[in-house]
Amino acid sequence: MEMRRLGRSDLRVSPLCFGGNVFGWTVDEATSFRLLDAFLDAGFNFIDTADVYSAWKPGNRGGESETILGKWMRERGNRDRVVVATKVGSEMGPGQKGLSATYIRKAVEASLRRLQTDRIDLYQSHQDDTGTPLEETLRAYGDLIAAGKVRAIGASNYEAKRLQEALDVSARSGLPRYECLQPGYNLYDRADYEGELEALCRENEIGVIPYFALASGFLTGKYRSEADMAGRARGGRVARYLDERGFGILAALDAVAAEHGATPAQVALAWLMARPGLTAPIASATATEQLDELVASVELMLDPAAIERLNEASRAPA
Repeated sequence: MEMRRLGRSDLRVSPLCFGGNVFGWTVDEATSFRLLDAFLDAGFNFIDTADVYSAWKPGNRGGESETILGKWMRERGNRDRVVVATKVGSEMGPGQKGLSATYIRKAVEASLRRLQTDRIDLYQSHQDDTGTPLEETLRAYGDLIAAGKVRAIGASNYEAKRLQEALDVSARSGLPRYECLQPGYNLYDRADYEGELEALCRENEIGVIPYFALASGFLTGKYRSEADMAGRARGGRVARYLDERGFGILAALDAVAAEHGATPAQVALAWLMARPGLTAPIASATATEQLDELVASVELMLDPAAIERLNEASRAPA
């Protein structure tokens, strides 16, 4: 498998990233271990999580995903085979959020303990913190890189203007720059990334690792009516896709999948992986059968006609 360089960093990652938001939420520890084993055994190495995962589940406090990932790496002795990406900034409790230097120094130590490792490969600002000067945040990251606790940094959910400002601060002050962007991006949700953000990332060789690559499962084709959402953990997020445009995208996915002997999910991921400048889409699985389907998407090469068919069906309204 050809690994892809993440931005201008020295990190080389697989073209598909496993989304660790499911660990401690929709999959328990034992299932998480099986999924991670299968992912690594298939030749992949890139796993994304966050300190706040999965605080939204009743009874959780946050940190569950990092804890499971850390226990797996320790028990398997495979830390050097994994590129670990995690995030900081989302609220972990009263007064525990943001990107101030003081909070970052505290949060990184907590993440390192949960992950049972001495370094984080990719440490990402989970969301912009306009109340903290960019230079303060980037300087804190620089200190962590100098200390060997972080290898590269990234930004999640940043708008083009703020990402450009961060790049300017890095260049002007000699500080580490954001080497990747993690935006929400998929065949349905195209407008926010395509345009200024995409142009900025390509011009500056910033890696792109989009989340919601399968639109909370909608692009797998398993949600085609409101009845299909009943009892599903992510069902509530899918309702907004059940419109004329969404059904048109599913029809195009079905057609391209039939032509290529693939599934809609594989086609949706292959479309992302074929996008110029995009490094690795993030996708999750809750069973090894689902994971097998996702990893096979790396072998699916869409022809220009198929890509254009998907582009046309998913083109955002003017």
